[in-house]
Amino acid sequence: MDSKTYQVCATCIHFEALKIDGKMKYLCRRLKYETKPNYSFQCWDPKDHVIRLMKKRGNKNE
Repeated sequence: MDSKTYQVCATCIHFEALKIDGKMKYLCRRLKYETKPNYSFQCWDPKDHVIRLMKKRGNKNE
């Protein structure tokens, strides 16, 4: 499985999902702007559970 499978904002430690006025808003705390869960940036820093999953599945690009 390719690391691109995991490299989306929703799996990054900087991703934040907020519900404001009944609507979901997705933010990158690091970049300080709105994003989408499926966007991908070079600054991706995976959450701990994603790192464990990548290791479990034998991903070479941890």
